[in-house]
Amino acid sequence: MKHITCIEDLRQLHKRRVPKAFFDYADRGSYTEDTLRANHDDLQQIKFRQRILVDVSKRDLSTTILGEPSKMPLILAPVGLLGMQHGDGEIHACRAAQAAGIPFTQSTMSICSIEDIAASVDKPFWFQLYVMKDRGFIKSLIERAIAAKCSALVLTVDLQVIGQRHQDIKNGMTVPPEWSLSKLLDFASKPSWVAGVLRGKRRSFGNIVGHVKGTEDLTKLSEWTASQFDTSLNWKDIDWIRSIWPGKLILKGILDVEDAEEAAKTGAQALVVSNHGGRQLDGAPSSIEALPEIVDAVGSKIEIMFDGGIRTGMDVMRALALGAKSCMIGRAYAYGLGAAGEAGVAKAIDLLAKELTTTMGLCGVNTIAEIDDRVIAV
Repeated sequence: MKHITCIEDLRQLHKRRVPKAFFDYADRGSYTEDTLRANHDDLQQIKFRQRILVDVSKRDLSTTILGEPSKMPLILAPVGLLGMQHGDGEIHACRAAQAAGIPFTQSTMSICSIEDIAASVDKPFWFQLYVMKDRGFIKSLIERAIAAKCSALVLTVDLQVIGQRHQDIKNGMTVPPEWSLSKLLDFASKPSWVAGVLRGKRRSFGNIVGHVKGTEDLTKLSEWTASQFDTSLNWKDIDWIRSIWPGKLILKGILDVEDAEEAAKTGAQALVVSNHGGRQLDGAPSSIEALPEIVDAVGSKIEIMFDGGIRTGMDVMRALALGAKSCMIGRAYAYGLGAAGEAGVAKAIDLLAKELTTTMGLCGVNTIAEIDDRVIAV
């Protein structure tokens, strides 16, 4: 790993080591991918003020996230199917995050179950919730997260209708998979990946199989999952969730000021400015474009997190400078997981940390609390 210099290096290694369907699932976006590209491109348009002759000998990345200490302002975001990027991927990613002293968020649509992760790590982790039509299942899922001592619930609010991801359709990315000669050859050319996945605890959605009647059959599981995303979900449902969940609540998927103002009234502790990584509404603004106005509107009322396009520590600095208190990364650590498992996730986190501390030094900043729009060149 010593020759890995950046997240893009991990991405290229991930691309070589993992079957195309699963790499593309992590890497690509919806429709024409305009919003996916904007997330990255708009971040790069933000330039820093280079400052000199400032004592930056005591730089410190530590901060607090939801009132809890964190070694840096970074969170591993929920990513579905991590266990198909690397066997037991959710467990390995969680371990890497906890070793780095930052939060990990498990996806509802993970391969490992809540219980699998809880039994394999030493500290609490966050759980991400999709609200489905089967509210009995959702209630039990929240109760399982409580039993596992999850320390925050991340409610994703931007997936009532699923944006089409063209590449997933072309790759036959389904559960069960659509098999073809090219796909069989692709899998056969990656024996290390195959062996790792086969060694994993599961190869299907661990939070669902065995907890919903009939989902032991993969075809039935796929049909159930496809039918369950709830287009009737609305603000009143958050009250229902809060009546069950006693802990910290985060609303993920806010991109509009009016929605941010409503989110601040719910009693949630934080919101995440996010467009689902360019995987939902194509043509939506980039997350970084939406961030400043949301910070101005509700930053004094609710903790604001940022998600969308982070590939470097410089990107983390940009989001913090515009008012975010912390940043989520998804693809950046998924690339590391696919490239080298737990060590790859640790490498992704380390790369971002070193880039962030270097950028702070060159901008004349010593602490996370000092980062604001004064580091941005006008």
